Amino acid sequence: MLKEFRDFAMKGNVVDLAIGVIIGAAFGKIVESLVGDMFMPVLSAVAGGLDFSNYFIGLSAKVTAATLDEARKQGAVLASGNFLTIALNFAIIAVALFLVVKAINRMRKKEEAKAAPTPADVQLLTEIRDLLKQRG
Repeated sequence: MLKEFRDFAMKGNVVDLAIGVIIGAAFGKIVESLVGDMFMPVLSAVAGGLDFSNYFIGLSAKVTAATLDEARKQGAVLASGNFLTIALNFAIIAVALFLVVKAINRMRKKEEAKAAPTPADVQLLTEIRDLLKQRG
């Protein structure tokens, strides 16, 4: 049984997945810092210093605090500003990751175009197919 587990754990897919998870966690911290330390302060400055994270609605009369942390200690709150901040962070992260993936795909296409010239017989067959499509 130990040998079976070792064989399973050392398969290429399992090791690749483990490495991907570790790199993903590290990349997640980088993106989190990029959003929290670079984008959000600029966005806050442009918006006049708004800080959505402390916007909340107290769900009982006991909640009188001015900050979300203190309000949570007093009772139930609807933390709409915190949700808005997290949703905005997600949108920024999604756009950043989209741009990264788009750049990677562009680089891959350039490499594939350089690496694989079309063989003459495949090119001839493609031309014949295209001619038949035009006639048909």
